[in-house]
Amino acid sequence: MFAETEGSRKSIGDVDVLFHDGLYHLFHLVLPNHDFIAHAVSTDALNWRRVKNALFIGDPGSWDDLMLWTMAVSPDPHREGYWRMFYTGLSRRDQGNYQRLGMAVSRDLYHWQKSPVHWQDHRGANDPERVKAAVRQSRSDTANSHNALFEENSCFPLQPDPQHYEASLEEGRHWVSFRDPFYYHDGENGWLLAAGRVNQGPVVRRGCVALMKEVEPNHFVGQPALHHPRLYDDLEVPNLIVIDDEHYLIASMREDAKIHYWHTDKLGNRWRSYHDNVLLAQGNYAARVCRDEKGWLLWNFYSMNLEDRTAENLMPPPKRLIRNEQGLLRAVTFEGIADYIRDHIDTTRVHKLIDDAGSTIQRCDANGKHLDLAIDSGFQAFVFEPVLDHFRFQATLEMRGLGKCGLVFRIDAESRDGYYLSLDLHKGVAQMRAWGTGEDRSGEHMMQYRSLQSGYWYAEDRSRVSIQLIAFGSYIELSINGRVVLSLADHRYENGQLGVYLESAQLRVSELQTDRLAPPHQTDEHLAYG
Repeated sequence: MFAETEGSRKSIGDVDVLFHDGLYHLFHLVLPNHDFIAHAVSTDALNWRRVKNALFIGDPGSWDDLMLWTMAVSPDPHREGYWRMFYTGLSRRDQGNYQRLGMAVSRDLYHWQKSPVHWQDHRGANDPERVKAAVRQSRSDTANSHNALFEENSCFPLQPDPQHYEASLEEGRHWVSFRDPFYYHDGENGWLLAAGRVNQGPVVRRGCVALMKEVEPNHFVGQPALHHPRLYDDLEVPNLIVIDDEHYLIASMREDAKIHYWHTDKLGNRWRSYHDNVLLAQGNYAARVCRDEKGWLLWNFYSMNLEDRTAENLMPPPKRLIRNEQGLLRAVTFEGIADYIRDHIDTTRVHKLIDDAGSTIQRCDANGKHLDLAIDSGFQAFVFEPVLDHFRFQATLEMRGLGKCGLVFRIDAESRDGYYLSLDLHKGVAQMRAWGTGEDRSGEHMMQYRSLQSGYWYAEDRSRVSIQLIAFGSYIELSINGRVVLSLADHRYENGQLGVYLESAQLRVSELQTDRLAPPHQTDEHLAYG
């Protein structure tokens, strides 16, 4: 978990994480100014410590003197021990209407130097011979002032090839999309992906994953789009990974503020969608991937304020990416959260949340192995005794009949304010709500009911599911049958009771385990790297 200091008016933006030598390196934007790329490190991917900022906007007159946008860090495939950061820059001279891609280089991931700017005439940029000629000229021109970090001079900033993409203000939306770079190497060739837009078709359906090929070190030639779904305005923050010989392309769409993916068996073949190609529910955005010792991790920022994504953002814990038997890509709980378990909670001591339930018939049988709960009419929650703030709840729910069920947590026993998680086991729908009481004498506004997030799942057995609910600081995560269905953050309620609720239903709760978690924390002291 990572967020900017509360009250600072700053917020975390797009993120990129790289794992190297036992350390996770987080690079992220700082909103709303976008004037530098920050850097933090972690040993467990949960507790972060800020270090030396990686990159700043350029001096006045530079191509990147207005804002810095999304970046991607990867090893330099041409020089062992070096790292490259591809990043997005905007210029004051262009009033931010043109997005371009730059590169910076580092030997240690802490000290970065931007690539020299040489050749900016990108007409005919798809012609490899023109690129090579420009490279030779730039090498000759800068031979006497060559920087040690750049053994090869380069052609930055990169701009979209007009043969394939919108490249002028006269086209499309009248500003040029060419951002969010991601570098991929297939073992033979290097490819640079970006969020771009094809230059034909309905204006708000031109979003694509733009593609460039690295024809020689640090020199890229425009290619036709890697993927154009013909549906979205932009495909933001693209990623490309391979699991078990299957290729997965991950991107975020502003239309629904979700993270989607496509798959193919070979680059160059058509990209396909599964019936369910949503990795994370609404509010999770700008996903990035990194590979550590255990496989692929998915990172993103979450916006608690969907109307203003420049405020109230945080980076949740990562999700582990797996490929299931059908080939679908799934996000599952990060195993590192288990390291925060403090103790186990006794779940045999259960009582009713509502004492005055009227004439309803209610049952709560606890035999140490499972709970048999029932209510024939109305609503009742059966809550465990301790008040909890941070916890992990695991259980198998088996519905008998056609009633309704869900979970309550961080519930105040007197007011019953807190979080209500509705679980429709028959339809496969989860809905998270914050439900409480507003200010006294505020009329209709006293009823505070906020839908926070919805998610969906499919299971052949519609009456029996395994669930896991994690409340970790302001972060809330629900998994169904091992897959993360909800991932969100909210700080309205900090502690309270945890339980299972029913509405005219019979439910068996088995394989029950509740663990108290240590609270998440963030190291405030900075590490100095001179």
